[in-house]
Formats: sequence, structure tokens, C-alpha cells
Amino acid sequence: MRIIRDWTGLAPADRGATVAIGNFDGVHRGHRAVIEAARAAAPDAPLGIVTFEPHPREVFAPGAAPFRLMNPETRANRLAKLGVDLLYELPFGARLSGLTDAGFSEQVLAEGLGVRHVTVGADFCYGKGRAGNAATLRAQGAALGFGVQIAPMLGGPEGRVSSTAIRAALTEGRPQDAAGMLGHWHRIDGPVIHGAKRGRALGYPTANMSVAGLHLPRFGVYAVLVDVLDGPHRGSYHGAASLGLRPQFDGDGPNLESFLFDFDGNLYDHHLSVGLVAFLRPEARFDGIAALVAQMGRDCDQARAILSAL
Repeated sequence: MRIIRDWTGLAPADRGATVAIGNFDGVHRGHRAVIEAARAAAPDAPLGIVTFEPHPREVFAPGAAPFRLMNPETRANRLAKLGVDLLYELPFGARLSGLTDAGFSEQVLAEGLGVRHVTVGADFCYGKGRAGNAATLRAQGAALGFGVQIAPMLGGPEGRVSSTAIRAALTEGRPQDAAGMLGHWHRIDGPVIHGAKRGRALGYPTANMSVAGLHLPRFGVYAVLVDVLDGPHRGSYHGAASLGLRPQFDGDGPNLESFLFDFDGNLYDHHLSVGLVAFLRPEARFDGIAALVAQMGRDCDQARAILSAL
């Protein structure tokens, strides 16, 4: 999959796709339905995704609490697994946000990307002031030479599949319910960063990752599936992870610390994808390090049992 971060001066191989447009935060089952509809609309054309970075909400409401389910790396990794050929990760700033709906259709979709076909969800809005909608896009596409289809909203047993419902499930420590709506385990991707290295001294060396800018699931300990995405240890592992503030050590900010079972190696600066499978317990402060280490052993035993049954 090629990632393209502009809509001007593109090579011929990066034009002429059938595209789905949206933020695709979470790449949940509803998003996947839109993507599959785009693929089916022109199966002989490259499959593309048109999305925006940063998320428009981060531009229009910079003081809002973190809400994203995925950082750009996680989203790109998930879209690549779905067979997307071209990811147009368009820079959302003054130039793009200032375009009218007609200007977006003409300058970005028709002239810039040369799209062959466009698929959007029924609630799609675009252009300055969100003046355009799926119906106006269809009319503009007819005039500019590209087809437009509107994918219906996808529902589930408990109603519409939405990023809002997924956030609620994660906030409440229900990763299995979130996975049912996502169609995959909720994942946090990124490089392994240096931490305080306490885990190694306790017999549980962990791979630390930043969770900055993300909607944070319930703080606590999880059974996790860990993919090492690059380097000599590339592969899939089972593990247990702590997400939160590390109350035993008065942590100064949230992060994700994953202990990989039956693993020995250096992961610093390599990229991991950590899938939250089951919430084991909340964060806690223990009566001494020995009590903490004993609980970590029980956590790992519980995580092994859960993951071995998958």
C-alpha cells in the first residue's frame, strides 16, 4: 500500500482509483462495508482511501479531550490488511478546510486524484461549513465524470455500529464488545520507547509505548496479542499489558507496557501492534513490591489461559 499525502502533481499510477472517503477512525465494520462497496464498484481499478490528517475535529476543536481510536500508523496498518492499494492521507489545514464542497469535488477528487468512482456513507458531509452531503457529491460527480454511490449505515444487534459506541465499550473495559463492532481487536501501534526499566528488575521486562492523542480504554491490566512489525523479532506473541498511570510508582502520565511471554530480545525503536483482548483487573497500588510481583504472576497466568483458548 502506498501512502500519498497530497492531491497535486500525482504520478499516473496514483490516480484513477475507486475510493472510499472518510476518517475511518477504528476501521470498524461500518467502515469496512463502505470500503468493500468501493472495491465492488470498480474491481478493475486500484482501491483507494481518502482520509485526513490531522483529524478535522483536532483542527476545529483543538482543546477537546483525545478521542481517536487509532493513530495514523494503526489505521494504515489495518487498511493495508484489507487490501487497500492507495491511502490518500490528505493534510487537513487551511488550504483543504477552506474549499467549498464544489471546490473539493473539482480540485481534489477530479483534478487532483482523478478518481474513477467514490463511495461514502449515508451521513457523509464535506466542504467548508460541512455544506456538502452525499446527494450533492453525487450531482457533482455526474458533472465531473466520476461515479458516486452511497453506502447504507451498518447496524448490529444493539444498533448502529459507530466509533462512539466502540469508545464507550473500551472506556468500560469491554474490549470483546469493542472487537465485535470493530471486526478486529482494538489495537495500539507505535514504536517501543525507553521507560524507567523497572519491569526488567522485577523479572517482567516490558515494551513501553506512547498512547498520546488516543482515546484511552479503561486503565488496568489486559491480556494482549502483540505483533512485532519489524526487526529480527518480527512475529506474533501472547502477552499481558498494563495501560495507565503506574500507581505503584506514581507515574506521571499514561502509557502502555506490554510483557511478551516466552520472549527474549531488544525491541527498542521497533514497532509493535498491541491488541487488547480481555480486561483482567483495574490498576492498583500494592503493599510492597513483593505483592506487586506476585500479582503480576497471577495476571500472566490468567492472560495465558485466556489467549490459549482463542
